Parts: sequence; structure tokens; C-alpha cells
Amino acid sequence: MTATQRDPARTAADEQAAAPEAIRTGYRRFAGVRTRVLEVGPPPRRASRRSGRHGSRRISEAPRLVLLHGYCDSADTWRPVLAEMAAAGHAAIAVDLPGFGEAEPLRPGGILPQLDAFVAAVIKEQAALGDVVLAGNSLGGTMSLRAAQDAPPSLAGVVSIAAPGFVDSWLVRTVGRYPLPLRLYSSLPLPIPGFLVRTVAGRVVPRLLYADSAAADAEQVRRFTGLFPDYRSTTTRLEQARELVTELADAYQPDRVTAPLLIVSCGKDRLVSVASGRRLHSLVPHSRLLVREDWGHCPQLDDPQAIADLLTFFAAGARRRADTAAGRTGGERRSATG
Repeated sequence: MTATQRDPARTAADEQAAAPEAIRTGYRRFAGVRTRVLEVGPPPRRASRRSGRHGSRRISEAPRLVLLHGYCDSADTWRPVLAEMAAAGHAAIAVDLPGFGEAEPLRPGGILPQLDAFVAAVIKEQAALGDVVLAGNSLGGTMSLRAAQDAPPSLAGVVSIAAPGFVDSWLVRTVGRYPLPLRLYSSLPLPIPGFLVRTVAGRVVPRLLYADSAAADAEQVRRFTGLFPDYRSTTTRLEQARELVTELADAYQPDRVTAPLLIVSCGKDRLVSVASGRRLHSLVPHSRLLVREDWGHCPQLDDPQAIADLLTFFAAGARRRADTAAGRTGGERRSATG
């Protein structure tokens, strides 16, 4: 499977049509957590249902896309993709996960169970408007996979991009298995000055997120480095990352993944290796695997148009599968009653 490449003939009018102003911003509560929602596409309306003697069937447009970000990220990572979807008229939302962006903080206790409840609530809300395709990057990819385990009927498909926890880089393994460097860092007698923390983050972040650090978008880099304004916030995030990596050891039950699944692995990903995607693909026989050697850990930043095309193509296929299944079920019911 291949993703659509960027069209070199794309005009200035096309770029203007994909202006960020088309992205609507709002605030909602999911599982008791107030968060920010970025949304594009036609104003939502409830999906109608066609009823008859053989039951009811949802009548709606293409599935709605729900986009989940990674650790220490926010819904803003999806803005370039949302702009592309807005220009094409596709419905999609991106949300700040609890503890990140403008969402309320995580509560004490396990991180993944809290995120599970939040994602389930988002799916439930969107399912009232039509079928849902869930797509996530990094930690968002993890949450998408967990949602695909015994997925509700409204979840038409899942796209997991660079989900950690299968075959990870030395950096991710170090955070989880060797916490001593983190403890030494947090116990330094003199905290590292904030400006130095931000300077280091500004150099490291582009290398971790992009395929080519030289091509990193300055605004996106500033957004990420803003998450590490000082020494204390950095130590808090590092300890949280260690807890999360520990939870990833028991995060997945691939044999329970029932929803259609597309796995995306990136050849220039310095956090999650391509081998991780291949392993997940082998554990979920009905899944499909896309390997892009030219993408980094956050391909929504490397090539938003290609990611938008990939997601909408997958969602259209999920819609066709849902229609085929509905038609087959209807035929079986008519045979049984006829």
C-alpha cells in the first residue's frame, strides 16, 4: 500500500483554500475531562436511520475522522492535516488528550486507563453523527490500538502511526528500563536554568520528530519546546514518560483487535522502529502495513497532504466495507424471513 505523494502542481489558490481559519476551535467534556477540540468539515448533524421490518441501518456520509496526538504533544500537531481535510470537505476532529495541550490534568493513578475512558467517550460522541475512523500518532497510536481491542460497531477502522511498545529505539527503552539517569537529573543540587533547558529542547525536538530536522517548521518546534519552560516541568515530564513506558509493557492485546487496522511505520523514525510496525502487523493478521522510508516519527508534520490523503482514502474504504456488511446482513435477514 502506498500513500499519495504531494502534488508539485498545487497552486496558490489550493494553499489558500486550506487556510487554518477553516479549523473551528471549541471546548467539550469527555469522561469528565474538559478539553480543546479542533474541528473541520461540514457542521455536524445527527446521522439518520432507515427503519423497516428488518431493523434499522445508519445512513451517513463517509466516517468521521478522530485524530489523537502523541506524548508531550497536542491537537495542534494535526493542524496542517486538518487544513488539508478542510479544503477537501472532509469531517474530522483532533482533541487534546488529558494532561496535554489545553486539556485538564491527568488524575493520580494509571495513565492509560484514564486515556482509554477519554477516547471511548470521544468515539461515543462522534458515533452519534456517523461511523468513526480513529487515527493516532505515537501515544495516540497506542490509544487507537487499545480502542480497536473489542471495538464498538461504530468504530469503522483504526490507523496507528508509530505506536511504541513493540520494538522501540534505545532511547525509549532507556527511559523505561534505566530510570537512574532521570533520578540523577532530578536530584541535581542546582537546577538547570530554564533558558538552557529550552535551548537543548530546541535542538533535540526537531531531530526526534521530523525525518529531516533542517526542514522542521519553526512554529511547531516552538510549540514543543514551550512544553519544557523550566527544569521542574522537564523533570515532571520525564518521570511521567517513565511511568508511561512501564505501562506500555502490558498495553496491548493484539488478538482482541477486531476493527480494520492500518499500521504506519516510518523509516526515519528515531523513537519507534519499522520493526515495531512489522511485529504488530504479524500479530494482527487482518491488518495492513504501510512503510514509508522518508517519514519521521510525526509524519503529519513531514507531509500533511500525504497523511490527509491516506486517512481519507482509508476512511472511504472503511465506509465501503460497512455498506457491504450492512447489505450482506440485510440479505441474510430477508432470507431468514422469506
